[in-house]
Amino acid sequence: MTDIGPSPLALTMGDPAGIGGEITLKAWRAKKGTPFFVIDDVHRLKSLADKTGLDTPITEIHDPALTTPVFADALPVLHRPLSAGPDHSSAVIDSIRLAVELVRGGQASGVVTNPIHKKSLYDAGFEFPGHTEFLAGLAGIDTPPVMMLASPELKVVPVTVHVSLQDAITSLKTDDIVSLSVITAKALQEDFAISSPKLAVAGLNPHAGEGGGMGADEVTIIAPAIAKLREMGIDASGPWPPDTMFHSAARATYDAAICMYHDQALIPIKTINFDAAVNVTLGLPFVRTSPDHGTAFDIAGTGVARETSLLAAIKMAADIAARRL
Repeated sequence: MTDIGPSPLALTMGDPAGIGGEITLKAWRAKKGTPFFVIDDVHRLKSLADKTGLDTPITEIHDPALTTPVFADALPVLHRPLSAGPDHSSAVIDSIRLAVELVRGGQASGVVTNPIHKKSLYDAGFEFPGHTEFLAGLAGIDTPPVMMLASPELKVVPVTVHVSLQDAITSLKTDDIVSLSVITAKALQEDFAISSPKLAVAGLNPHAGEGGGMGADEVTIIAPAIAKLREMGIDASGPWPPDTMFHSAARATYDAAICMYHDQALIPIKTINFDAAVNVTLGLPFVRTSPDHGTAFDIAGTGVARETSLLAAIKMAADIAARRL
């Protein structure tokens, strides 16, 4: 790699029919913080810039090391052409795979993924539930990575993620809560510079089970996990009633909330700060963040999509990468 500057961030294309390209163009226009390049079809982005009226100069690069000198004047694009026809799943997947290869090879400091449309990928034979699981496969790690949603006001981590609510309830295990919480506590220390992190563990049932009167999961599964974490020296408390642990006074007592299922974690953070929340994957051997929203097909190409969450994801990736140096 040509030694022209510090390693930039690698952005993936996301679903070409979604807002990923549009918010990437807008993120470059903001030009805040660490330079980045995007792995995408250069012709698609130029067409999108014209269509949306976003006066964004675009320059094709062949080496990520050229990102920094190009970034001041144009959006650097590592060109990967889209296939003919409506199915661009292979390009979407290859964009993610290449970003990981570049960051693991030292040519990028972190991966920032634009939103994908999971069903489109499933229809094309994609065998992973989502980004997080695919990234774990690319990393070749045995321990499942952890999905954290982070904003200035709140950090949440769901124990079960891309499964039905029924499966989330039946699959909840003490050991999973413990292992996920250990990874979270370590990441809070190393990636977020919180020296003594406090974890608040949510209950599963209404009122955290009311001592077993509204469900025994808190007694048989969650409380034993909290006890194990305390034995390990991790400051974990709970199980807390989920309906009272996310107001401002409660949030001030902990650094991250460990939630039992997907929506228990995502509803509060998206309600508190929908535009600036970031999806960050913990437990990977490389930095990965993402905007905490979907493809927004209904507004794609109209020029109205907000780049706020992508900018927050870029900043968080740069901050974590700097702490890992």
